[in-house]
Amino acid sequence: MAEPRRTEAKNFIQDRPGGYFTPKGIDRQAERHDRDALAQHVRLLGDTVPSPLPRLVTGDATIAPRYRADGPETSLYVGDCREILAKLPERGNVDLVFADPPFNWDVPYTGWKDGMPRAEFERFTYDWLDLAVDCLAPHGSIWVNVPDDLAAEVVMHLKRRKLAMMNWCVWHFRFGHNRDTSFILSKSHALWFAKDPENTRWNGDAVLEPTDRSTMYGDNRTHTKLHGSQGMRVPFDVWYGPYWGRVHSKNSERRPLHQNQLPEVYLERVILSTSRPGDLVLDPFAGSGTTSTVARAWDRRSISCEISDEFAASAWERITGVGMIHQGRSRLSFDQAKKAIQLFKVGSVDER
Repeated sequence: MAEPRRTEAKNFIQDRPGGYFTPKGIDRQAERHDRDALAQHVRLLGDTVPSPLPRLVTGDATIAPRYRADGPETSLYVGDCREILAKLPERGNVDLVFADPPFNWDVPYTGWKDGMPRAEFERFTYDWLDLAVDCLAPHGSIWVNVPDDLAAEVVMHLKRRKLAMMNWCVWHFRFGHNRDTSFILSKSHALWFAKDPENTRWNGDAVLEPTDRSTMYGDNRTHTKLHGSQGMRVPFDVWYGPYWGRVHSKNSERRPLHQNQLPEVYLERVILSTSRPGDLVLDPFAGSGTTSTVARAWDRRSISCEISDEFAASAWERITGVGMIHQGRSRLSFDQAKKAIQLFKVGSVDER
């Protein structure tokens, strides 16, 4: 497949079987807005709170990981990610950042107060985002997994940093947070931004999946596509299906101690599509260690940070001992795709 730089750009050429035009105009317009100097004048609530960074990052400029392994090189630092990112020797050379930060929902994390006043929480968010962006190589990109009530602020701040939005994806899961005062939460946002949209990693061929036209309707036109991807396509920007559910107590990926854990296939899709073998992946919030576990399985170097000693020890056991359980499951075969369609019809898509 050709390597797209923005998801859409203006196109007047009817170049697809069936007589369709490929829309290409929307994101080019968005890119101009992303990089407009007016974004620098946007004021958010967290801007009213002084940053603690000058105080946090003073002192000894040298740091060392608590845990380290080779084959590929993998490091885990223990401490506040803001202090670590500010002093990271690899600053400016990270190919990919993935972050699943605290949501400020009063989750009883070990070593972290997850219930800050809103303005302070936003200040914390902008600070770690700035530090993570500063770690990126010129071609680097960042993914952030956030809930509804933080997505807008993260988007606006990354635009203030002059990063370009490549995709706003949604991770959808069936086993949502129950509530009776509004609709049930069943998603979080996967925000992908790049420092340079014309020079960033994109490996669409690594994450191709069967098209619905082929698996559901037997449409032979999908097998006449160019670029050697007959019957296949890049995934939609809403992610769901087998192995994509929340990692609950009966899931074989589940790690003890950790209140929240992303499924391996989520990180697999991110890492395969926006990094290359040997690249360096950074996760400021290691949690259960999913990012480094998946990076290691796919021959990527990785660095992660975790504020809790207990969580760090558990994550390292998984990263270097247990390893990835569902490797390759983010990419469905035709038979698996057809089975997934049947599972959707009966409402069971989270697990095997």
